[in-house]
Amino acid sequence: MTGFGVRLADAKARRGPLCLGIDPHPELLRAWDLPVTPDGLAAFCDICIEAYAGFAVVKPQVAFFESYGAAGYAVLERTMAALRAAGVLVLADAKRGDIGSTMAAYAAAWAGDSPLAADAVTASPYLGFGSLRPLIETAVAHDRGVFVLAATSNPEGATVQQARFDDRSVAQQIVDQAAVINRTAGQTTGPGEPGSVGVVVGATAFQPPDLGALNGPVLVPGVGAQGGRPEALGGLGGAAPGQLLPAASREVLRAGPAVSELRAAGQRMLDAVAYLAAG
Repeated sequence: MTGFGVRLADAKARRGPLCLGIDPHPELLRAWDLPVTPDGLAAFCDICIEAYAGFAVVKPQVAFFESYGAAGYAVLERTMAALRAAGVLVLADAKRGDIGSTMAAYAAAWAGDSPLAADAVTASPYLGFGSLRPLIETAVAHDRGVFVLAATSNPEGATVQQARFDDRSVAQQIVDQAAVINRTAGQTTGPGEPGSVGVVVGATAFQPPDLGALNGPVLVPGVGAQGGRPEALGGLGGAAPGQLLPAASREVLRAGPAVSELRAAGQRMLDAVAYLAAG
């Protein structure tokens, strides 16, 4: 396969720069008149699959599947497979982070040959960026991507992410280390190709890090229900044109359960962010 960074850039060019979330929160299942059971979860996902088939990237929130145990993971596997069969890139929002052999096991699950492996996965670097090496190496070997948390939308995150060391914030150091990996990979994948290691910068981040040297995608969650405004995306962190991947979940999901209404809400969000995310 082609590297994730290239595939993502192509998908965004063809289908627009928007990542739509599948967040089957119990309150949403009830709002859609679905039972809060594995069967209700499966029905929720089937609606999302049909509505989101024409978009570039879909991000299932793993926690809401995990809460159902093995049955939830079975629904997640089937949902991811159906989305990919429809040509949609799947970003597993798992936020995994650990060390050594445990991180290697997470890497095999989410970025290797497991049925859970997605096109890309989110990861937490707060045990040290180097702890993510097994995940990044596995992802690169399988042409998958990793989005590393840098500056998140939750206000509590700033106490860690904005702490300074060697005159740089922790968030900036994470971006800079991701940039090094993308530059190193670029020596073999080809100059000018977008890297496959991205970062997560929330739409409501008060002091976003400098993204100019990343040469990788920037996932921007929090647009809509979490208070992020589409108009705030323009020039976020000095991002290059086309670098941002805005993400919206519940703001769109509230339009369900009708497939047509859900698809229309996704298209409205895409229209709202497309020209701003482009630069």
